[in-house]
Amino acid sequence: MNAAVSSLDARRREIVTPEGITLPVRVGARMSRVGALLLDFTFLYVGLLIVFFILALTLGSLFAAMIDGLDSEIGGLGELIVVIIILFLFIARYGYFLSMELGPRGATWGKRIVGLRVAARDGGRLTADAVIARNLLRDIELFLPLAFISAAGEGQMGNAGLAGAVWFAIFMAFPFFNKDALRAGDLIAGTWVVEAPRTKLADTLSTQGAASGTSAVTGTRYEFSDEELSIYGEHELQTLEQLLRHAKEDALPDVHAAICRKIGWAPGAGDERAFLEAFYAQLRAKLEGDMRFGKRKKDKFS
Repeated sequence: MNAAVSSLDARRREIVTPEGITLPVRVGARMSRVGALLLDFTFLYVGLLIVFFILALTLGSLFAAMIDGLDSEIGGLGELIVVIIILFLFIARYGYFLSMELGPRGATWGKRIVGLRVAARDGGRLTADAVIARNLLRDIELFLPLAFISAAGEGQMGNAGLAGAVWFAIFMAFPFFNKDALRAGDLIAGTWVVEAPRTKLADTLSTQGAASGTSAVTGTRYEFSDEELSIYGEHELQTLEQLLRHAKEDALPDVHAAICRKIGWAPGAGDERAFLEAFYAQLRAKLEGDMRFGKRKKDKFS
């Protein structure tokens, strides 16, 4: 039990957002990341098998000829189909990871199942550049070395296959030689993988209280206009949620003051949690209402 607690404490970190908010996070366990990757590859390849099975049923003998390598029987149409399949494999491999990690959850299906997500190490929003960079590096870390090793196993590449094996081992071991379990892709992209436990919001954070926004301490009623709430988006909502769940009480005044400055309010003192809970609830209600009409605001920059 003590060893487990020690392991959790060793993975605990704090990040400071561009707004000056200090948030506690926990770096994802290495084996959890391996499990997430295996799950993602399973989903990806099962999906590809289903697509190819459908192609086999619809294209019949032409598809079978392509699989058998009977190029002389394929003709121009077959060559076009081969090109389309190669493009499809490329798009599927990168599209799966990019589309999901660029989403509001910042996680693929595999990461969601094991309770992980990708985040920016500087506490800011996760940008498209960062997600693309960390995923492009996966070829260097995994796919190219595996291709070398596979070719060497068939006796086609000799020493090149051995070099590929060493290369593969270095990059695969990289997360085990730094305290934040960073891949080479994470190091270059400025990202890391952190825990994202699937917990329900407490009653005080539910949208049921969004309409009232009344403090139980002072009786002050907090109501925010659409213009004031429109300053922030889903990323800031998630950041505020983490703050209200995990941060110490002495961190709340700074966040309270930062939001007040942003929306043009004069910050008071002594009722920060009630203010933040009301702002959170009403912001969440607004974002959820907008989503029903097909409007999404990912962050304050969008």
